[in-house]
Amino acid sequence: MLEGPLPRRWAHSQGVAEQARSLRAVLGDDADLVEASAWLHDIGYSPDLATTGFHPLDGARYLRRVQAANESLVSLVAYHSCAVVEAEERGLLALLKDEFAAPPDDLLDALTYSDMTTGPDGTHLPVERRLAEILERYAPEDLVHRSITRSSPLLTTSVRSVERRLAEIG
Repeated sequence: MLEGPLPRRWAHSQGVAEQARSLRAVLGDDADLVEASAWLHDIGYSPDLATTGFHPLDGARYLRRVQAANESLVSLVAYHSCAVVEAEERGLLALLKDEFAAPPDDLLDALTYSDMTTGPDGTHLPVERRLAEILERYAPEDLVHRSITRSSPLLTTSVRSVERRLAEIG
């Protein structure tokens, strides 16, 4: 659903899944769930699915309604990478919270790590570079720019949390 219409977004999703796969040692039984959410986290960008224009919500709705996906997977897609901040900027926070339960923090951190250490072309990079790259793509008055600016400390904290877990296992 992304490969044809949005090849760059598809390349990003492949890189995010690769990052998620690298977390198997720290995720244990949840490794497959996080990898699946990494593959699907941006599915809501698909032109066939975009109804609200807020890709976490559109993707999670599709996965639930059409694919009857596991609710844990659906919630990770709905809340990935501080989606609550952008939902608030869009006036969709109540809707997001009413429709989807928040996932466990450790799994959300793992998906956020995978997303925020993968560039738009699927290459891996430090979180600071990823955040700068997103901010460069959007004008300061754009709601995505505002959302990323507001959520940068939280996104960085999530990435650092996973990096600590990885360092602990060596």
